[in-house]
Amino acid sequence: MNGYERISAAMEGRYADTVPVMLHNFLMAADEAGFSQAEYRNDPKKLAESHIRAVERYEYDGVVADMDTTVLAGAAGVPVSFPEDEPARVHEPLLRSITEVSTLKPVRIEDYRYVQIWLDAVRLLVDHFGDQIYIRGNCDQSAFSLATMLRTPAQFMMDLYDEEHSGLVLDLLEYCADVSRQFIALMAQTGCHMVSKGDSPAGPAMISPQMYERFALPYEKRDVEEAHRHGLPFALHICGDTTRILDRMVESGAHAIELDYKTDSELTHEACRDRVTFMGNIDPSGTLARGTEEQVIKETTALLTLFSDTPRFVLNAGCAIPRGTPSRNIEALVRTAREFR
Repeated sequence: MNGYERISAAMEGRYADTVPVMLHNFLMAADEAGFSQAEYRNDPKKLAESHIRAVERYEYDGVVADMDTTVLAGAAGVPVSFPEDEPARVHEPLLRSITEVSTLKPVRIEDYRYVQIWLDAVRLLVDHFGDQIYIRGNCDQSAFSLATMLRTPAQFMMDLYDEEHSGLVLDLLEYCADVSRQFIALMAQTGCHMVSKGDSPAGPAMISPQMYERFALPYEKRDVEEAHRHGLPFALHICGDTTRILDRMVESGAHAIELDYKTDSELTHEACRDRVTFMGNIDPSGTLARGTEEQVIKETTALLTLFSDTPRFVLNAGCAIPRGTPSRNIEALVRTAREFR
């Protein structure tokens, strides 16, 4: 089986010949290809080339075609900083007050240059790999996460507790949901095999499970529905310890969930097994970037053993793999998956 076939099998609940591997490694891939983050984000050919070289070097099965987490915020008008060799970042809010929601103008995100660069890069990856390697077109951010960028995380958390303006909070989320939906629709036209989104501020480290159910989950469900409308599977990623909302995340209808290493693996196994494909969740920093090869093999083997009773598993890091991660550790991760029986 090739990479596309392995991950397709995992998504459909069929066993592959070996455990499929998909790496969330855009930072490391660009670095190893010799490109700065500025070069990576500004040239679709360099973005695609970074992932092509990484697949050729490590021989894994699926690409997470990713870029800065600020792209949708920038498309909506949020001021964004672009460091030469770091991911872009939001440096001030678009909305100084939640009462300014009414001033938001509709946007066509395809008019934003970084959206087009991202889409063009995914097209190049699809053209290069065809149905040999599985291409996941990431579409960060989901509505709740995007709303925190328009207001800043701290201010938006305060907005959630302001009952007087609860209607405006929902208006902002509706606005962000439309922006989110647009990106899924555009990404679906690239020929990618899956779309995904992150909604990390919606995790229990930031809000209660009750708030997640009210302010984040309904919009994540819309993302799933939009992906389904285009005939594509959808993966949902939330950082941090998501143990308290695992069942609700599964209820989103996503085909796959990708979780941080902080989420208990055994509880994840029970929540996901035979219901949804799990992607993860090796510690990208403590294990892959700073751990020994022996540590990588030990933790990978433990995770593979835990999920050996279900085909609905794709080995990945719990989040983006840092630049500077030793290549021997990535090689050990992939090799362990290939040799596991």
